[in-house]
Amino acid sequence: MRLFCFPHAGGDATAYTPLARALAPVAEVWALRPPARGGRSRHPMPPDFDSLAAAVAEALAPHLTGGDGGRFAFYGQSFGALLAYEVARALPADRRPELIVAVGAPSPAEWSGRETRDLDASELLRLTGLEESVRAHPDLVELALGALRADLAVSATHRHRPHAPIGSAIHALAGADDPMLATAGLTGWAAHTRGAFGHRVVPGGHLLATVDRPGPADLLTSLLTSLLTSRPTPLPADRQVPAAPRNASREQ
Repeated sequence: MRLFCFPHAGGDATAYTPLARALAPVAEVWALRPPARGGRSRHPMPPDFDSLAAAVAEALAPHLTGGDGGRFAFYGQSFGALLAYEVARALPADRRPELIVAVGAPSPAEWSGRETRDLDASELLRLTGLEESVRAHPDLVELALGALRADLAVSATHRHRPHAPIGSAIHALAGADDPMLATAGLTGWAAHTRGAFGHRVVPGGHLLATVDRPGPADLLTSLLTSLLTSRPTPLPADRQVPAAPRNASREQ
């Protein structure tokens, strides 16, 4: 099975390197590298959230046929959780992930620019625990803040529009020490799926998987193994959103 990972605001594909190693026995991890960071530092961020989701969906489409008979799941943290869900919606109904694991994020209906309402990029850097990671490398601070600002700007354009729940299962997670999300907010994700729903509070802060730790690898192993040992069922058809071309990158 392929697990496509979506980074947090300001994050990059490299955040999932430890997780990719931990999941190697059960999943092939592919990680998104958004514009405005890493090897894509010169690539402009799309002007709004809908354009970003459509671009990612178009870029992913050719890669959704590998793994175990084309079976795949999404994992996203914070901003990445919202993006993972909206990308799933932008894909054709019969090419959506079997499972979306949403970490450290309220449901799309409750998002409404949450990361930009009260926080600037430097404060978000501190709350997400990334400040300490980049402190030892001063040259990385401005790069990290630049990516954060780009993601916060596009996050502010997200507008929830009522729509039919999707068929993908959703499992919502929050770190017990997350300073940015009330754990009660996880249950709001249930309204966005017609498939199975689960939620759990796990040890950790706002970000679970980082460049230094794999995050909830055991839980993901359990969830993905359960999928692999079950027979895939067609996802129910529902509303579709057209996608527009861009590109994504794989992180091994």
